[in-house]
Amino acid sequence: MQASYASDPRRSRGRRVAEEESAFRSCFQRDRDRIIHSSAFRRLKHKTQVFVEHEGDFYRTRLTHTIEVAQVARTICGALGLNTDLTEAVALAHDLGHTPFGHTGEDALHALMDPYGGFDHNAQTIRIVTSLERHYAAFDGLNLTWETLEGIAKHNGPVTGDLPHALAEYAALHDLELHTHASAEAQVAALADDIAYNNHDLHDGLRAGLFTEAEIIALPIVGPAYAEVDAAYPRLDPYRRRHEALRRVFGAMVGDVIDFSRALLAASGCASAQEIRELGRDAISFSPPMWRDIRAIRDFLFGHMYRAPSVMDQRVKVTRVVNDLFPLYLSRPDLLPKRWHDDIAAAQDDAALARLVADYIAGMTDRFALQQHARLLGVDILHDAT
Repeated sequence: MQASYASDPRRSRGRRVAEEESAFRSCFQRDRDRIIHSSAFRRLKHKTQVFVEHEGDFYRTRLTHTIEVAQVARTICGALGLNTDLTEAVALAHDLGHTPFGHTGEDALHALMDPYGGFDHNAQTIRIVTSLERHYAAFDGLNLTWETLEGIAKHNGPVTGDLPHALAEYAALHDLELHTHASAEAQVAALADDIAYNNHDLHDGLRAGLFTEAEIIALPIVGPAYAEVDAAYPRLDPYRRRHEALRRVFGAMVGDVIDFSRALLAASGCASAQEIRELGRDAISFSPPMWRDIRAIRDFLFGHMYRAPSVMDQRVKVTRVVNDLFPLYLSRPDLLPKRWHDDIAAAQDDAALARLVADYIAGMTDRFALQQHARLLGVDILHDAT
């Protein structure tokens, strides 16, 4: 039974290009399916989450992270009476705009694109699903519903001030009401992202030997989870102990969002999805104590994982890949694949050409970027001593 403030596919604001809807799927289910079948979604398999793709098969990639986010989002939405298909669509699309090499690649590309309006992975996701995916006869992009596009654009909250270039470009054509909050479903997707990466980065960091269980047991949420496992399963082997503890950390975060958001939704008095948007505050949230505990975990991960010496060493190397490829393609756009040449010919100025080069590099997987760098510049960046 869906709540009155859930997004109803029968009341969708529709698609920018009108289509006859499926007889077997709701419009949000169709959005989800188009995202899953997109080229950008497949490329997430070989894009960095924290560890560069070559560093190991067991670490999360953007694809496995995205699947975990979607699973968490569906669970939370189901418990809150929200539309699980819409939240899944937003969750599955939320990282499509990421560059190779994760936030390191994004930072490098943003600096290179600074003279041309910068680069933002969330805005790039909108560019991908509204323009760069070109498979359908009647339109560019995936022609997603207004609700899914809105959720992608502002699942982290209202977007105000100077808009990232790609988002401003699309907003001029299609009003996504960026000044308001997103639907409750999109808000769930944002918190599911927090839950997934905080939990799996603890797991991946342990596997990589960047910190120890003795260190993370001092963290809030984590310490009580280990204590509960030790009390219930004395002398459990280390790998099962770790999994049992971290699944409890996962469960504590999910349970907190569900319990606190139920109270927020009840207090809001909202009776429609539009009233959620116009509420003026988040309708979905962790409780204040949970936010405090999650910040402590984030601070730990930042110092012990995201800025660990071995991770920073890789950051330096892969930053060089982006820094080398961008000016090369900008000066030699003929090096881009043939299907890009019509767009290159149509580029009216340096900024438009730079944006196309950024689109191409941002779409690369870690593996392909490394291969292109080695092929075009003759440097094996991972093993070169310079």
